Amino acid sequence: MENALCNGNTICYREQGQGEALVLLHGYCGSSEYWDKVVPLLSGHYRCIIPDLRGHGRSDAPMGAYRIEQMADDIVYLLDKLEVPKVVLLGHSLGGYITLSFAQRYESRLNGFGLIHSTAFPDSEEAREKRLHAVSTIQTQGINSLVDGMIPSLFAPDHVNAHPEWLNSAKEIGYRTPPQGAIGVAMAMRERPDRRDVLSETALPVLLIAGEKDGIIPSERTFTVDQPNVTQATIAGVGHMSMMEAPDQLAGHIITFLNKVKSN
Repeated sequence: MENALCNGNTICYREQGQGEALVLLHGYCGSSEYWDKVVPLLSGHYRCIIPDLRGHGRSDAPMGAYRIEQMADDIVYLLDKLEVPKVVLLGHSLGGYITLSFAQRYESRLNGFGLIHSTAFPDSEEAREKRLHAVSTIQTQGINSLVDGMIPSLFAPDHVNAHPEWLNSAKEIGYRTPPQGAIGVAMAMRERPDRRDVLSETALPVLLIAGEKDGIIPSERTFTVDQPNVTQATIAGVGHMSMMEAPDQLAGHIITFLNKVKSN
């Protein structure tokens, strides 16, 4: 992996392919490895830039609570280091929250953006309490305990027993999350604002992807806008992890969207 000093922290990233720049952001307790099955399907036509987010993978994990805005700023610094003026930015789950913050404040740097199994809604009160419980679990039982409890819920129920290799892969990635990073990001997600207006007010092309059997973020929390610049897609039979559960289908939706962006 390459690395760059971004906003005082080292952000590690991978690049693959040539062409228009596409940035892919992973979810909570994930890493750039979440995209390993998807990037080869995209990199024949696009320059894929895949970072480990602040607090995850091989990137720095400073102590203390983070903010989603900081994590979006990290991506701006990374693009500046790479001398990439404009990108399409797609974020999975946590990555979608960062994508919305980026689009709200740096829209001129985007050709388009999208949410993959993510939402513009803020955390509910119940979800805010779950963030605190996650922090407590990490502090008292360790990161592995959090990951073991979380990962099965990310996949469609049919896949939990049928494809243990997918769950094991996601767990191994999750175990490598620095505990202080997982805590910092949990607090960032807990405090993020409602950003539905970012989706409703932008004129940029937007991609919204939901999983038919996503038990974390149901489709109605993803599809909050319905207007001509917004592409909505539901992937049948998958949960919250289509990049592992159905990479060909996910890549197909992304390529169709990127072709629309090019034609604009």
